[in-house]
Amino acid sequence: MQTLIVSLVQGATRWHDSEANRAYYGDLVRRAPASDLFVLPETFLSGFTNETLGNAESMDGPGVAWARALAQEVNATITGSVVIREGETNFNRMLWVSPDGALSYYDKRHLFRMANEHHRYGGGDKRLVVELKGWRILPQVCYDLRFPVWLRNGRREEAEGGMDYDLAIFVANWPAPRRQPWRTLLRARAIENLSYVIGVNRVGVDGNDLPYAGDSAVIDPVGEPLVELGSLEQVVTVKIDPAPLLAHRERFPAWMDADEFTLR
Repeated sequence: MQTLIVSLVQGATRWHDSEANRAYYGDLVRRAPASDLFVLPETFLSGFTNETLGNAESMDGPGVAWARALAQEVNATITGSVVIREGETNFNRMLWVSPDGALSYYDKRHLFRMANEHHRYGGGDKRLVVELKGWRILPQVCYDLRFPVWLRNGRREEAEGGMDYDLAIFVANWPAPRRQPWRTLLRARAIENLSYVIGVNRVGVDGNDLPYAGDSAVIDPVGEPLVELGSLEQVVTVKIDPAPLLAHRERFPAWMDADEFTLR
C-alpha cells in the first residue's frame, strides 16, 4: 500500500442538468491539485431525483463517456454515482473510472424508501471491492451507510489478514436536517471496520428545496477526522497514509472476535 492522494469534490449539483453538471464538476476537478482519486457526490449529473425518465442515461451515454475522458485527462480515477437505465430498470450506480479507460461499478443496494427511491430504482445485490495503489476500496452510496451488516469488513473467506477492504467511500445527497447521523455514522463505520472512511456529500439546495450541509470528511480507523469540509462548495485534497491503519490493525485486531453470520 502506498500513500493515497484523494480529492473530495463537494459541489452544488445543478438540478436535472447533466450537461451543466459535466461542465461544473469538470472545472472543479481540473482546478484541483494532482490526485490519485477524485470523489464526486451521489447522482452528480442530476441531483437525487425520482424523475428518472428524463434524467437516466445509458452506460453508452454522455455521462459515462465524460467520466472516462476526464479520468484520462487528469490521469486519476474518478468515482461518484449517476442514474443509469438498463432495460426497464433504473439504478443509482456508483462508477469507478480509471485513467486507462477501465470501468467498474456498484449499484446502490439500500434504496431510500422515505423518498420512494425503492419505487423508481432497482437495488444492487453485490458489493464491489476495487484496488488502487495497493488499497482495497469499497464504494458505497448514501443510505448504505446506515446498514453495518452489509458493510462488515472481513466477510470474505479470502480476506487478507481478516480484512477485505482498507477504505470505504460513501457518496451522498444527505440533507442538512440529518447531518448529525451522517457525521456519526461515518465515524462508526470506520471504527467498527478498522478502516479509513471517506464521505463526500453535496452542498446547496436541490430542486425539491432540500438543503445540504456537505460535511464531507476523511475519517481514520479510530474515528478521528483527517479533514472535515463544512458546508461550502470546495475541493480538498488529502494524503492518506496506510501506516497508521496497518499499525492499528496489528495492535487492536478486533476483527478476530467478530461474530459469524450469513447475509441473505
